[in-house]
Amino acid sequence: MQARSALFDLYGDHLRTRGGRAPVASLVKLLAPLGIAPPAVRTAVSRMVRQGWLDPLRLSSGPGYSITPKAARRLDEAAARIYRTGRINWDGRFDLLVLEPPTGRRDRQRLAANLTFLGYGTLDEQTWVATRTADDVDLLLEESGVRYERFTATHAAGTPGAMGLVRRAWDLTEIGRAYERFVADQRPLLTGVTVRSPDEEAYAARFQLVHAWRTFLFRDPQLPPALLPEKWPGTSAASFFDRHAARLRPAADRYVEQCLDAGTRLPRQKGR
Repeated sequence: MQARSALFDLYGDHLRTRGGRAPVASLVKLLAPLGIAPPAVRTAVSRMVRQGWLDPLRLSSGPGYSITPKAARRLDEAAARIYRTGRINWDGRFDLLVLEPPTGRRDRQRLAANLTFLGYGTLDEQTWVATRTADDVDLLLEESGVRYERFTATHAAGTPGAMGLVRRAWDLTEIGRAYERFVADQRPLLTGVTVRSPDEEAYAARFQLVHAWRTFLFRDPQLPPALLPEKWPGTSAASFFDRHAARLRPAADRYVEQCLDAGTRLPRQKGR
C-alpha cells in the first residue's frame, strides 16, 4: 500500500467527517498498522501539498494538515461511489467527449486515469463516453490544457445499441472477474476479525478492505442496471463490502479517536 493512496483513504474514510484535519503525529500513528513508515508518510504529505490536496496548518499540538476544497470535492465524490446507497438511474443519454490528447506520455496517462475515475470509458484515443455527467470534467480538461468538445448523445439503436457501445468502452468480463477476486481475497482476512479482536486489528482490516474496494473507482464506471450483464458480480461484491465495512466500523472509529487524541494531547512538562 502506497503512503499517498493510504492518506487519501484515511482522509476520505475517517478524517473528512472529523473536520478534514489532523496533526502529523496522528497521521503517522494511523498509518503505522498498515506497515507505512513515518518518513513515507511525511514524504507523501509534502507531495500532496504540492499537488493541491492538502494545506499545512498549525494546531495547538503542533503541525498538521487539512484537506483543500479540491480534495473535499474528490473525497465526497469517491465516498458516494464507495458506499453505494442509491439505485443508479439512467435517462438513456451518454456524455461524450472528443479531445486532443496531450503529447506527453505521462500527461496522457494522468489524464486517462482522471477520466476513468470520473466514470468515462474510451472508444479510441480521442473519444471518451460516460453514462452520467461529471461536474469536474470541464475543470479537469481545462486544467490539463486539453482542447475538447463535449456532447450529449443517445444511441439510435436504443438499449441494445447502448449495451454494445458500453462493451466497447469497458471490459465488463474482466471487471466482473476483478469483483470475484476481491471477495475471494478479502473473505479469509475478514472472517478472522471478530468482536473480541483488538480495535487496532479491526481498524487495519477495515482499512485494507476499503483500500481494495476503492480501486474499483478506477475500474468500474458503475453503469446503470439496464446496461449490465445478468448476475453482475459487482452487486454481490458490494453487499459483501457493505456488510463487513459496517461490522468493523465501531472498532475502527474507536481506534481513530484514540490516535487523534494521542496526537493532539499536549506533552507533559518536566516536573509535573
